[in-house]
Amino acid sequence: MLVANLMAELEMDVWNRLDAVTDPELDEPITDMGFVERVEVTDAKMVRVEFRLPTYWCSPNFAFLMAFGIRQEVMSLPWVVEATVQLNDHCFNDQVNDGVNSGRSYHDIFAENCDGADLDEVVMKFLAKAFDRRQETVLLGLQGLGLAPADIVSMTLGTLRQIPFRGEEELRQLPRYLELLASQGLAKNSGDLAFPTWDGKPLETGNLSDHLARLRSTRINMEFNGALCRGLAKTRYKEVEIGPDGPTLVDFIAGHVPPREETTANS
Repeated sequence: MLVANLMAELEMDVWNRLDAVTDPELDEPITDMGFVERVEVTDAKMVRVEFRLPTYWCSPNFAFLMAFGIRQEVMSLPWVVEATVQLNDHCFNDQVNDGVNSGRSYHDIFAENCDGADLDEVVMKFLAKAFDRRQETVLLGLQGLGLAPADIVSMTLGTLRQIPFRGEEELRQLPRYLELLASQGLAKNSGDLAFPTWDGKPLETGNLSDHLARLRSTRINMEFNGALCRGLAKTRYKEVEIGPDGPTLVDFIAGHVPPREETTANS
């Protein structure tokens, strides 16, 4: 009983760490997206994590980033001796699994399997989108509290930390936004402006509306992709009953409807 309880606690430690791994395109935890399929912890403190993506051909960029993120987070737990990550049901699963568990640099593995692409460039592209989404949530929260544009664009990091947000999404995104500001060196000290652009420029009062419109565009795109991913994953990993009107596009994408066999002239 004690051993079972200990294993359960250790597995929960792993699940909590996996909350920090996000789908790079959606900026949502892979645990919330339902991508993590299985977590196993052995008596020897060896951890195995299996995950899967919504479709067989999801971008290898995303697969590599999530796989390496999983291993990095699991290995950050002080009690973990070794971690194995397994991507299932994906066209690149062999390359991803061999790469992430080989101990080689993820930059080398990624470039080797993705036509020499630079993983840092991919990471920065998705971080910029995550920054936009997180910042928009916080800015809209401040507007909802009745703050004027001039007060928002001139707000310092110290002041932002004292704002009594009430909305669930603002409370969720604020620490994530602050974390990204600090990690990218955009704002660290209490006197730093709280709302720089991604390229480090200060916002201006007259440009706030246009800035928010651009952030809104980013969010809508991410929300659409997120809804599509959830729908595809839900459809792919359950038995589907084809309706009276026939299969939908999602049924074909998810592979529940096999392609029609081609006939030959000799058939």
